[in-house]
Amino acid sequence: MPTIRQLPDSVVNKIAAGEVIERPASVVKELIENSVDAGATRIHVRLEAGGRELIRVADNGCGMSMDQLPLAVTNHATSKIATAEDLFEVATMGFRGEALASIAEVSRTTLRTRPVGTESGAELRVNGGVAEAIVPAGCPVGTTVEVGDLFYNIPVRQRFLRTAPTETGHATEAFVRIALAHPGIYFRLEHGKREVHDLPATDDWQRRIADLFGNELADSLIEVESVDESVSLAGYAANPMQSRANNRLQYLFLNGRNIRDRALQHALGEAYRGLLLTGRYPICFLRFDMPPNLADVNVHPTKLEVRFLDGGKLYSQLLSTLRSKFLSTDLRATVQGRGAGGEEEEAVGSGRPSPLVDWAKRELTQQRLDTPETSSPSLRSAGEPLVLHRINQPFKPFPSTGAAPTSGAPHAASVARGPDGSAETGTTGTGTETRTDARTAEAVCARAIQLHDRYLVVETEQGMEIIDQHALHERILYEQIRAKVAAEGLETQTLLVPEPVDLTGDEAAAVLEHRELLARLGVAVEPFGGDTVLLSSYPAILANLAPREVLGEIVERLTSADRLPESGDLFDDLLHTVACKAAVKFGDRLTTAEIVALLEHRHLTENHHHCPHGRPTSLVFSCDDLDKQFKRI
Repeated sequence: MPTIRQLPDSVVNKIAAGEVIERPASVVKELIENSVDAGATRIHVRLEAGGRELIRVADNGCGMSMDQLPLAVTNHATSKIATAEDLFEVATMGFRGEALASIAEVSRTTLRTRPVGTESGAELRVNGGVAEAIVPAGCPVGTTVEVGDLFYNIPVRQRFLRTAPTETGHATEAFVRIALAHPGIYFRLEHGKREVHDLPATDDWQRRIADLFGNELADSLIEVESVDESVSLAGYAANPMQSRANNRLQYLFLNGRNIRDRALQHALGEAYRGLLLTGRYPICFLRFDMPPNLADVNVHPTKLEVRFLDGGKLYSQLLSTLRSKFLSTDLRATVQGRGAGGEEEEAVGSGRPSPLVDWAKRELTQQRLDTPETSSPSLRSAGEPLVLHRINQPFKPFPSTGAAPTSGAPHAASVARGPDGSAETGTTGTGTETRTDARTAEAVCARAIQLHDRYLVVETEQGMEIIDQHALHERILYEQIRAKVAAEGLETQTLLVPEPVDLTGDEAAAVLEHRELLARLGVAVEPFGGDTVLLSSYPAILANLAPREVLGEIVERLTSADRLPESGDLFDDLLHTVACKAAVKFGDRLTTAEIVALLEHRHLTENHHHCPHGRPTSLVFSCDDLDKQFKRI
């Protein structure tokens, strides 16, 4: 029968390392947290090869004495708690005493430390859990930990590490989360010979956010604050016009510790309900402060998950605070957006304010015909662009004349409304043809009216149909643009001057790792230093879209997908964006000709029932449905 035996300390430490040290980012997190607990005011982090070859964390904290060094790399040895009761009053970042022992077990680790008030320091080297003799060393006050050859003695773990850019992205994210939580500490991150972040100490949290994510995002933040008995909530929530395709920019901190909590993230989503499109996630930077005994931070070795004594109360506090703030805040989009509340079409895009550049719209308007009465939409092919003339006249439904179409579909652009509401006809062709075209358009439009410059109400044989003008036009343009690309192929436009694009650490890592995939889309990028990349070419069909907007759309898909998306899927998403920006918007008043053109062209699409993003383009009410509502049956 199997024999029960005591595992050697080396095996125990390797098992602990498997729980605590997942990748280089885990080492970065644990070492920086130790520096914060040591009272450091300056923390310098340096990586080589994404942390696989070297991770160096130096601080100016309290340091350790020579006789404390052996205990620092011993499992479950810590200065932060002494009794079991202390677990319910944890006020430090670390307390389990596993980190350094686990790191030293799976790497070649060197510790140099010098406490305040001493003339010299001490050095300890540990190779794969085997410690060498402690020797004196010259070093500044504080502690420096160098971790080299991570997982060198566990090849199976080493094989599962990703490429250097990917590991750098994860390590940078771990760095950012701690730097965000402690703006009063100076942080510096280097990778190889380049500087990634240099963050001066500040008492202005919004300034630290701006240093990490840019002024554009920081300027869109809405300050929130509330106190409920012993729990205080403070921080920033982004204006709904700023959103992401994933929840990676949702930063929650508990007593200075970055945490993840599904309930709080759900409350955040509920607070933004109705303000963001489905599939978009809000951005927030929120700090919760409460007595340590109201939360259990000892749920998981990484201390990322916590358990609250009264999670429901915290949920309600977050939800009510955000909703109250939003009700008292003007959330209308700024000049970069469109109108109050942030219009739907802007939310579909990158979530960042962008110049109103619409390649598709310009391409379509160039094909306007000087003699519109000779260009019936019903005579156009499915691949031919739909031209919507922007005649800014008040819409008034045509009175029913009883005239029926005499030859096919109406001529979409053959009639428009004058200032007095009377029909204006074209000046070309014979008078008889013009009058016939006008009567034909009137006959159709008598059964289609526009409501609130948003919806079209159409009479059908079965009852009534309500059409979303933006969603329908978006579907039509998407299929036309897609057909154009399929017929003519994908052309690449090279920028005369490559444009630098600033990204976050994980975004830059994703872009550089998947350069071959981007190249198949016609997007050429190169590293430029820090988290900036150079964009030198992109698809010609998107030539009038801002380059950073094009790259931003791709980056969000790369960082939010569980698996690497296909190049065709990525480009299809970009076509969605082009069609969305080119389509008529909510609030656009349509002329008679435009209404007729929309109704005619919807039957030329493969799927006019839904827009490219999956929303329905219309709702149908049968006569029976209406009769039931009016209690007639």
